[in-house]
Amino acid sequence: MDKRIPIQVSARHIHLSQNDLEVLFGRGYQLKKLRSLVEPEEFAAKETLDIQVSLRKISNVRIIGPVRKNTQVELSHTDGIFLRIELPVRESEDLKKTPGAVLIGPEGRIKIKEGVINAWRHIHCSPKEAKELNFKNGMLASVKTKGICSITFHNVKVQVNKNCRLCMHLDTDEGNAACMVKKGEGYLVDIV
Repeated sequence: MDKRIPIQVSARHIHLSQNDLEVLFGRGYQLKKLRSLVEPEEFAAKETLDIQVSLRKISNVRIIGPVRKNTQVELSHTDGIFLRIELPVRESEDLKKTPGAVLIGPEGRIKIKEGVINAWRHIHCSPKEAKELNFKNGMLASVKTKGICSITFHNVKVQVNKNCRLCMHLDTDEGNAACMVKKGEGYLVDIV
């Protein structure tokens, strides 16, 4: 395997617990699949929610399925500026001492006390891909993007999981910096 890394730009999105899903959409509600995502088992749902902090609101934020143990909202740094909240850069599910928000659905609303983050840029890969790239779970890598706006992203967290396939995820701010709309490609520069 060469050291090319496929890249996807991950727009703002929400992961919901089953309990919160039912408060927002109704008892027994199940997410409806809009399209599959790169990571097996994950999908963009047809459903969206509004996110509100004080008097500021971002509407129609896509839900990503399947449901999770805890509800979390992943936003870009620019979204945080708009909502006037300081977003910590965190790994998914590391939600302690993070800002909260009100989530508004068609059947109700919930106030989450914490769970709004700017997701740490990361590379997903399978154990086989990790071995071929000399990756270990939790290590940091540097990836240089291809294209006219080439940029090198440092401190990219490696996440090894048997249910994953090789792909680096950037938020929309990071994608914009590299002139990437939805997807692109980079190559591994360094690992720490």
